[in-house]
Amino acid sequence: EITELGIQINIDVALQYIESWLRGIGCVPIYNLMEDAATAEISRAQLWQWIRHKAQTNTGRVVDRNLYREMVPIAYQRIKKALGDQAVEKGRFQTAQHILDGLVLNDEFVDFLTLVAYQHLD
Repeated sequence: EITELGIQINIDVALQYIESWLRGIGCVPIYNLMEDAATAEISRAQLWQWIRHKAQTNTGRVVDRNLYREMVPIAYQRIKKALGDQAVEKGRFQTAQHILDGLVLNDEFVDFLTLVAYQHLD
């Protein structure tokens, strides 16, 4: 069952992982679990698939680009609550969101998020 909270969590986890990966950290503690690229891949792939196939949430809302964009700020609030405002401001979250937006909103499925993310390494 697809829920708005599930969408928010997928965005949250993908953003946190991509942001950490951009800083050279490949295994990231997210909500007391050690997560790696596979978790972020699942999160972003689910988001892409739900949008692509116009899946519906348990409340009947269509998962589309607009719903995704509506959920991003809510996911950021979750991240700020977990990490603190300063960590979010000092991190690479803008770049991470740019990458995630491209992966999730692209008409074609991108094979691996790291292929896109490599272009943003310093």
